[in-house]
Amino acid sequence: MNQDKKFKFIDLFAGIGGFRIALESYQGECVYTSEWDAQSQITYKANFGDLPDGDITKVSEFDIPKHDVLCAGFPCQAFSISGKQRGFADTRGTLFFDVARIAKHHQPKVLFLENVRNFVKHDGGKTLEVVIQTLDEIGYDVNYKILNASYYGSITSRERVYIIAFRKDLGIKNFEYPNQIFNDKKVVDILEENINEKYFINRSDILMNEAKFNTFLEKNIFKPFQIGKINKGGQGERIYSVNAHAITLSAHGGGAAAKTGAYLVDGKIRKLTPRECARVMGFDDSFKIPVSDSQAYKQFGNSVAIEVLKNIFKQINNINSIWEKQTNILQNSDLKSQKEASIMSKM
Repeated sequence: MNQDKKFKFIDLFAGIGGFRIALESYQGECVYTSEWDAQSQITYKANFGDLPDGDITKVSEFDIPKHDVLCAGFPCQAFSISGKQRGFADTRGTLFFDVARIAKHHQPKVLFLENVRNFVKHDGGKTLEVVIQTLDEIGYDVNYKILNASYYGSITSRERVYIIAFRKDLGIKNFEYPNQIFNDKKVVDILEENINEKYFINRSDILMNEAKFNTFLEKNIFKPFQIGKINKGGQGERIYSVNAHAITLSAHGGGAAAKTGAYLVDGKIRKLTPRECARVMGFDDSFKIPVSDSQAYKQFGNSVAIEVLKNIFKQINNINSIWEKQTNILQNSDLKSQKEASIMSKM
């Protein structure tokens, strides 16, 4: 381990690297990455130089390096309100058990997991109960909380559940999530100039709500503020003020402003550009976007909100001696790994 690095982490279901950016900002060293989507792999490699492993179900836990933190934004489609909500009946839902499989073997100090808000109440809360019970059985104390990115340093209204689990020997049963941090930046602050005409929406069925627009209140900047609609105002057909926060970016969905929502910018209606979506999610302008617009929208729609992760991890990082404390669990885990590897090599 590089002596300048404080801890090692792995990045499962990595997407385009939001977790990696957040933890590297705290001197973490990423020692393993997995992401099955080929287009996301392209973006990940362009930015970090590493080509992620593919299907995690085909990767042995023995082939994954030792680590202190396991990060996983495990697939959310199986639990999303916009999907069929089949949960663990969906193959993507069962991928959580690959997280558990790897955590059981390596016993990292911290599990840092993210999923959609609906995960908490899916199947009447039974899905979450299975996750908590599973992690408890492999040696972890589990905490979870739903946070809206708008109130934790981001400029997008994006509610997600963040599951933080500590190895039991650390004795951290009650994790204190960060206090709300308000970023007064608005959509107008992240807009590009000289926008290509393809992002603009010119239709005869645009209807602006002038009364709402003229009575805009400053207190609304920490959430999206709708000021008009296209057609009937369904998903992808709502127009928002740039003097407030952005709506939740979506990896899917249709409408004239699919995936980003529409905004009134200098008297014209348009959707956000891929670079603007990157900024909304907390990626700085050095982040490369080597894929098509369609793929970029999908990737940023699936991404984690980086500022939220940074604020949560700051709380984890502040726990005294979490990186230095040595335990019998780690020593026993190392011994077990060596024995298992030896047995497998003789088979």
